Amino acid sequence: MLALSSCASIPVINKSSELYLAGPAIRDYQPEGLVEEVQYECSVTGPTRRRMIVYLPKDYYISGKSYPVLYLLHGARGYETSWIRFGEVYESTDSLWREGKAEHCIIVMPNINQYDDDDDYAGGRAKNAFESIWEVDGKAEWSFVHDVVMLTDSLYRTIPDKDHRAIAGLSIGGYQSVGFGANHPDIFGYVGALSPYFWASGQKHAYNKAFYGGLKQKIKNEFGSEPPSGYYLYAGKWDLTRPSTLRFHKWLNRKGYAHSYTKYPGSHDWPDGWTQEYKDMFQKLFK
Repeated sequence: MLALSSCASIPVINKSSELYLAGPAIRDYQPEGLVEEVQYECSVTGPTRRRMIVYLPKDYYISGKSYPVLYLLHGARGYETSWIRFGEVYESTDSLWREGKAEHCIIVMPNINQYDDDDDYAGGRAKNAFESIWEVDGKAEWSFVHDVVMLTDSLYRTIPDKDHRAIAGLSIGGYQSVGFGANHPDIFGYVGALSPYFWASGQKHAYNKAFYGGLKQKIKNEFGSEPPSGYYLYAGKWDLTRPSTLRFHKWLNRKGYAHSYTKYPGSHDWPDGWTQEYKDMFQKLFK
């Protein structure tokens, strides 16, 4: 079980969110759940603080219950509100909860981009595709468990074990999710990779090697005596990542590692791609 601790300084929690960042305006949809914005201190060099969006069941503060957690990652050119602004995550989640098709949980959407410093971060700016792909260097990934997972467990009523933690993301976020599952098989019991962009690579320093190095051996260990409860791969019919996702699926099959692979009719985009894939995956978590 993950030992609990929080970041060095007290995090700031606001009851409203999405007040800034580039991108189209948030849709007029009014979420049925509770939206909170958490600003927290980082444990590695780069920006001093980052921000994550937390979506809670509407009765969180009166139910007294503890909940599973889904950590939902963005992709290239993304940030912590990408799933909200583009992916209709509130609408999809509320609908599935309302219909009893998905387990109630806490959804955490962090900013997992790498930034050099506070000026580079600039309030959580979106990065262009070139920056996103070539700056995946393992630093933000290395600090994720401490800065985001431990912090979430300290701030909210979570069920702090692997059977009640899921990590999922799209494109580069899908690649990062594969890495998180492989590096921390004792922490994440569910892994979702939506169009994983396996070609992302950054500077070859210690963080990069520590997080992304020896991935196949780490996956072998991940699927050892206590394999994931769920491991889900998705790619669209016209998706640029479908060939590599299919190869990864076939490799997992050859090794006998239990997982699912689903091809959707869309491409490397929303709404026919990742939005629909999220809906399918979300119904399978924490069952």
